[in-house]
Amino acid sequence: MDSARRERPGAAATVWDALRREAACLVGAEPSMARPLDRSVLRHADMAGALAALLSGKLAGEMEVATLADLIDRALADDPDIVEAAAEDLVAVRDRDPAAAGLAHPFLHFKGYQALQAHRVARHYWHAGRRLVAFHIQSVVSERFGVDIHPNARIGRRVLIDHGTGVVIGETAVVGDDVSILQGVTLGGTGKEAGDRHPKVRNGVLIGAGAKILGNIQVGMCARIGAGSVVLHPVPAFATVAGVPARLVGRRSDEVPARTMDHSLPESVFVEQGAGI
Repeated sequence: MDSARRERPGAAATVWDALRREAACLVGAEPSMARPLDRSVLRHADMAGALAALLSGKLAGEMEVATLADLIDRALADDPDIVEAAAEDLVAVRDRDPAAAGLAHPFLHFKGYQALQAHRVARHYWHAGRRLVAFHIQSVVSERFGVDIHPNARIGRRVLIDHGTGVVIGETAVVGDDVSILQGVTLGGTGKEAGDRHPKVRNGVLIGAGAKILGNIQVGMCARIGAGSVVLHPVPAFATVAGVPARLVGRRSDEVPARTMDHSLPESVFVEQGAGI
């Protein structure tokens, strides 16, 4: 489908205009990047076209670029919410990750962002009954990016998957809006259950690097999970938990941890667990 004929929804259109202006400036500043910037951004009429080109170029292999690009393009045309979510995710990356340095760099280079958008396409095909296509996209994303998200997992908007390496999100997991997930995080099952068996992460949650949240448990709104924690029980809203197994170490209701990206823990946590001075 010709991307120029798509309607351009508000959020996606605004982000796209900013992304395209930034890409044009970068070509002038770094001419050696002219080709990838043109291929993935500048030659396209809208964000949907750019996203299809970017993902198909990254994920093609056994499935040819043209075939994969057509599948992605059709998914984005059938479900414009994917493009809107992709635009909002990109802004979240820029705003929360100091390494982002704008929109173009994470769009072109951040595999956590790219893996999440590929998952959104895979989920579209999963619910369209084309599960072989969905599994193919999941498999290739896992191989190329080291991010394994089941096509049925439900993920909200303005989500940051930072770094991405080693992130695993299971089939019945739910991730709300405005969530930040760092590298090495698992939203998994306990291995003892079937059916609905994965965590439900509510809006505004921050999950630190290497944390494992296991089982069909609730992680309440604006909770914070310390790096390396193993969470086996529900986490209240606005709570901070840490440790192996995780335990409550604090509460505060005046921030959205996923936006502030504040991973600090009370000093008493480290002293009590033998890591303090």
